[in-house]
Amino acid sequence: MYAKGMSNRDIEDYLRDIYGVEASASLISRITDKIMPAVAEWQSRPLDSVYPLVFLDGIVFKVRKDSRVINKCLYSVLGVTMDGRKEILGMWLAENESAGFWTSICNELKNRGVEDILIACRDNLSGFSAAIETVFPKTEQQLCVIHQIRSSTKYVSYKDIKPVMADLKRVYGAPAQDDAEYRLAEFREKWGKGETRKKRRPFFYGPAL
Repeated sequence: MYAKGMSNRDIEDYLRDIYGVEASASLISRITDKIMPAVAEWQSRPLDSVYPLVFLDGIVFKVRKDSRVINKCLYSVLGVTMDGRKEILGMWLAENESAGFWTSICNELKNRGVEDILIACRDNLSGFSAAIETVFPKTEQQLCVIHQIRSSTKYVSYKDIKPVMADLKRVYGAPAQDDAEYRLAEFREKWGKGETRKKRRPFFYGPAL
């Protein structure tokens, strides 16, 4: 609640009204003062040198500030370690999502010890690709599945969107590359509209965001 912009007094009233818990504004202030140094230490902790897979995403939400409701963007980076564990590498708060801020985040990851990322999964924000490439030039990049599916629906009539999305999810949700390619062939057969079959680039089966 504090991170989302609620004042100490608002939090006090909320806890009393919803949970019946009495927590004074001064107690809440002492709790946040105690937590913030630990948060700062966590945000600057050293990271592994290599991550096989990293997801980068920004979530926009509304907060109250100076009696106004404004948008904030929470940047989050989730990494998969070499032994397969998921780990939140960091979270950052800004006014909006921008490629420039993503560049600063990538630089921070590098300064905290990250030397290489094998695959970076991101959304289609303009300039995002260049931001990653500037800091990690050898990293392979992939659009998250949700954004790929949404992009695909731009070329689909409204009445077909739901069945097309359902069939696309069968492709991206396949457990292995062979299964995904089989589902993709089915998709082409069903939705190709008689298009001439021709050699295409191999289907890349990768992680979903």
